[in-house]
Amino acid sequence: MKIEVWSDYVCPFCYIGKRELEQAIRETGLTGKVDVEFKAYELDPTTSADDNAPVKESLMKKKGMSEAQIEGMFENVTERAKSVGLNYDFSKMKNANTKKAHRLAKFAESQGKGSAIDEALLAAHFTDNLALNDDEVLLNVAESVGLSREEAQAVLSSDQYADEVVRDIQEARSIGVQGVPFFVLERKYAISGAQPQELFQETLKKVADEMGLKPGLQMMNDNDGGVCEDGSCTF
Repeated sequence: MKIEVWSDYVCPFCYIGKRELEQAIRETGLTGKVDVEFKAYELDPTTSADDNAPVKESLMKKKGMSEAQIEGMFENVTERAKSVGLNYDFSKMKNANTKKAHRLAKFAESQGKGSAIDEALLAAHFTDNLALNDDEVLLNVAESVGLSREEAQAVLSSDQYADEVVRDIQEARSIGVQGVPFFVLERKYAISGAQPQELFQETLKKVADEMGLKPGLQMMNDNDGGVCEDGSCTF
């Protein structure tokens, strides 16, 4: 099953939605039978390339809301994040233009590291509170997933993979994406936003049934509990 996900690395609901999708895949027994591809989307392409101001200050200016209103909004999102095992601290998060991060992700995808870097970039912003427009941060993320620092530097210092990023964004517009996360399953069904777990599971099951995909065995334990394999036992 092919699932395409339009997402941005500074979108709090994108990380939450990623976790909801991952849990739904596990719960429906479709682990190993789903190919998830993350596609680029820029929430605010007008953000300056060197803007790493606190997210709270940026949102207050952009939305014309008071500090109390913004903090109330943060509380709601923080609680939602906790429900999927993510710990957000908006007081430390930094604003960022994500164009370079998306280009780096396209390079990682070409090296078979797309899934790893998508997780690493989201964690860098939302868990480690790092600035995703800082080359040093991006190079450290690249190294952490097994990419060559030198090759990653060459990507960041050029316009490599810019066309691929633009293509994703144009494709999003062509199919009517107006916000992220946006999930497209087999180019037939779409889910907009970090919806409740039940909707993800229901949609996955529907697509799996239509494709004739059978769920795999669902493991009920998280350790081997003592197993003998290949003619020997480990004590």
